[in-house]
Amino acid sequence: QTRSLLGVFEEDAAAISNYINQLFQAMHRIYDAQNELSAATHLTSKLLKEYEKQRFPLGGDDEVMTSTLQQFAKVIDELSSCHAVLSTQLADAMMFPITQFKERDLKEILTLKEVFQIASNDHDAAITRYSRLSKRKENEKIKAEVTEDVYTSRKKQHQTMMHYFCALNTLQYKKKISLLEPLLGYMQAQISFFKMGSENLTEQLEEFLTNIGTSVQNVRREMDCEVENMQQTIEDLEVASDPLYLPDPDPTKFPAHRNLTRKAGYLNARNKTGLVSSSWERQFYFTQGGNLMSQARGDVAGGLVMDIDNCSVMAVDCEDRRYCFQITSFDGKKSSILQAESKKDYEEWICTINNISKQIYLSENPEEIAARVNQSALEAVTPSPSFQQRHESLRPAVQSRPPAARTSSTGSLGSDSAALSALSLDSLVAPDTPIQFDIISPVSEDLPGQAKSSGQSGRRTNPFGESGGSKPETEDSILHQLFIVRFLGSMEVRCDESPDVVYETMRQILAARAIHNVFRMTESHLLVTCDCLKLIDPQTQVTRLRFPLPNVVLYATHQENKRLFGFVLRTSGGRVDSHQTSICYIFESNNEGEKICDSVGLAKQIALHAELDRKASEKQKEIDRVKEKQQKELNKQKQIEKDLEEQSRLIAASSRSNQSSTEGQFVVLSSSQSEDSDLGEDGKKKRESEA
Repeated sequence: QTRSLLGVFEEDAAAISNYINQLFQAMHRIYDAQNELSAATHLTSKLLKEYEKQRFPLGGDDEVMTSTLQQFAKVIDELSSCHAVLSTQLADAMMFPITQFKERDLKEILTLKEVFQIASNDHDAAITRYSRLSKRKENEKIKAEVTEDVYTSRKKQHQTMMHYFCALNTLQYKKKISLLEPLLGYMQAQISFFKMGSENLTEQLEEFLTNIGTSVQNVRREMDCEVENMQQTIEDLEVASDPLYLPDPDPTKFPAHRNLTRKAGYLNARNKTGLVSSSWERQFYFTQGGNLMSQARGDVAGGLVMDIDNCSVMAVDCEDRRYCFQITSFDGKKSSILQAESKKDYEEWICTINNISKQIYLSENPEEIAARVNQSALEAVTPSPSFQQRHESLRPAVQSRPPAARTSSTGSLGSDSAALSALSLDSLVAPDTPIQFDIISPVSEDLPGQAKSSGQSGRRTNPFGESGGSKPETEDSILHQLFIVRFLGSMEVRCDESPDVVYETMRQILAARAIHNVFRMTESHLLVTCDCLKLIDPQTQVTRLRFPLPNVVLYATHQENKRLFGFVLRTSGGRVDSHQTSICYIFESNNEGEKICDSVGLAKQIALHAELDRKASEKQKEIDRVKEKQQKELNKQKQIEKDLEEQSRLIAASSRSNQSSTEGQFVVLSSSQSEDSDLGEDGKKKRESEA
């Protein structure tokens, strides 16, 4: 009966344990969800506060939106605090009681059950051994041990049983407590949470939420209107663009624009794969200044295909393709055959490249000038003359064309100079300093310090000393290095001792070009010699500017963009004011600027050594002249002494001869006179010669 009743209690304890485990998992999910909700709410508030720090490409600087989100962040932050308090209360009032019941009381029942089972088994074993005692051969010692064993096991079983039964009876009460206490704590925590929420969510907040709701509705209506307008625009564009969906639209409805100086679009380029075979590759082509660029799909930037200044373009007849044209560079070394998608694009590409080849894009009104030469652009559709004829025909045009430096972009920034001077460093660049964006040739202007000789203007300069006739002024120079550069600008500077003045000038000139949309750059050849720096026109070989090397006091390249370099030229102030001024010239090179700076430094070193050698030579010549003069004086003194000595010897000899010949003077004279009369004229001359 006891065993049967114990089985009922143990079955009840197992059911309670199973149910409590499920309830514990459910309450633990509530607790975990509350912790996650608290953390998510806190993270949401943090992200809303950081909205004002975001930099959205399409305008994230809306102050109204920022202030609204800051208000939401404040409210959500308060709710996050409430959720954190609720999480703490759930941990203390709900999870602690049920966890304690599960980990302490239920585990105690299981432990007592195991101990009771062991004690019961030990008692059964002891009784079995006691029952096996022999009736005939009684051993008092064994009997005493078995009796003691029965006593001990029976006592242990009884005590364990009483504790186990007591725990099973107590479990019925603990079961109720373990169910009610967590629920009570959960409800009290929720009540406390809602009270805190009602205190934070005031009427003022309700008014704020109402206003925000109204704003959201207004934005939604605006969005609906905008979407409706965009849909209508899309429909209109679809109707208007329907003829353009054809790969080759009707040229009568869509005539070609022949006055373009910029063009972009997809073209097919022919690539030779063998002596006869070729393949076509479709790429995106666009013009940039005087260059033709291409960009494959997926590339970040385009690459240079060809320099199309002074190039030739003509239609070609390909056997397997239509709308093909060929572009040949000015020197005839490079050519490309391209195919347009339609006849309209075909004619526009030919006209555009023809306009660019004439450098119309460099003028102020390129479309107007292109319209004037529209007839020549149309003639470019037919096959052009040979390269040699085109080359010869272009020479007079190049020579007679005004220099590229004479443009209206030269000069100061005008009213914007004050705004740019605010960006400058007063210690390096003078405020209100005009920026010159283009080169002024000495043919047309006299720059300070650019003294020109009588035969310099308009004279061609061969940088390699191969010109016939007159001898180049740099023919005896040790160093001749030529670089291709593009002039960005120049401006007067205050300081010419630190490379920072070059960096600051680069920054101001690049900023000014961006502000005034000045993208044109005059390309020149920079010749570095031991005497000067020369800017030479690459087509006419005319010297545009000449910078004496001793006046170049500072040169540096950009710290990050190694293609940019500049130098500071110290010159006289001009014809009226003779004070020294410093002008910083900035260039862009195809090569690295450091190479040009190294070349200038080498030229200055060679010039310095040459100057030292010249001074040493002049000093040696002066010493030789002094020695020669001293030697002449010494020789003159010796000659005078020799003459005096000879004179003294003659006087002494004369005095001795006078004493011996005084007595016979008259006799000799008479006899000599008689002899002279007898000898005649010949005798007289002979005697005179003897005397």
